[in-house]
Amino acid sequence: MRKYIITGLLVWLPLAITVWVLLWVLGMIDGVFVWLLSAVGAVLPLAAQESLKQLHDIPGLGVVVMVALLMLTGMFVANIFGQWWLRQWDRLLYKIPIVKSIYSSVKQVSDTLFSSSGNAFREAVLVPYPHQGSWTIAFVTGTPRGEVAQQLGTLSGAEPDEHVALYVPTTPNPTSGFFLMMPRAQLRPLAMSVDEALKYIISMGVVAPQGDPPAIVLPAEATRN
Repeated sequence: MRKYIITGLLVWLPLAITVWVLLWVLGMIDGVFVWLLSAVGAVLPLAAQESLKQLHDIPGLGVVVMVALLMLTGMFVANIFGQWWLRQWDRLLYKIPIVKSIYSSVKQVSDTLFSSSGNAFREAVLVPYPHQGSWTIAFVTGTPRGEVAQQLGTLSGAEPDEHVALYVPTTPNPTSGFFLMMPRAQLRPLAMSVDEALKYIISMGVVAPQGDPPAIVLPAEATRN
């Protein structure tokens, strides 16, 4: 009886977690949408507020509005006129003392990660970490620049451009990790894609890259094997 319960758990647990994550994301987006409707309703007449309250009860409307807003924003800033307005908006935020520090940092990271011309998270490599003889998967995020590159070249005796910046994610939560700078000669390139490497890290090595999903094995069968 115990082995069948564990087997059923192996079947339903991935689906349950997937549904839970999707519901959490949808709930977060709907919460932002409701907050926007409340902010808009605060400046509208009472007659218009009744119509806005009816929109609260439509499930999934926040996701549709969010996707449409992102598409319209992308279309707007894709032309010269939209880029000019975007530069004015950046200049305005950069003049606000506290906001400019947060906004500039987030903007630099997002531009690096999501830009089609960027190099962040485009290559998965093996690195000797946390000590020699122990290896883990890391992602190349770029190359050191400026004073950091010069100091690295002085310390190692190598050319400054021979070092790379790496992000070493933790398991099973890859959103936290460590930032390293190492000579490229110490790295071992991997043929797997970034997505495959992330799956390999999150699954703690269970989901092998370029392979089929692992078959469900009964506990008794696993013991015999």
